[in-house]
Amino acid sequence: MTTFDEREAAFEAKYAHDAEMRFKAEARADRKIALWAAEKLGKTADAAEAYVVEVIRADMEEAGAEDVVRKITADVGAMTTADEVRALYSAYLKEAKAELVEA
Repeated sequence: MTTFDEREAAFEAKYAHDAEMRFKAEARADRKIALWAAEKLGKTADAAEAYVVEVIRADMEEAGAEDVVRKITADVGAMTTADEVRALYSAYLKEAKAELVEA
């Protein structure tokens, strides 16, 4: 294997690792914001876990967090704003990334 091939393989491995870490961080942030919204909605433990699944499923609609923001804003209604949900999601994403680095 040439040096170029080795560098290419290393780059591909790093890209795959970064993509996996990004996915894990987003999934954790989705879970955190879903639990926050479930609490606002007064859901019990089982209903809250079911809501987490709904939010994660909603996150698969498009790239980025806007699909999650739309779902939670629509579900929670007048108790929050889209800007508040975006800010909270951003904070949860930062927290999730830090948790993954520590692990």
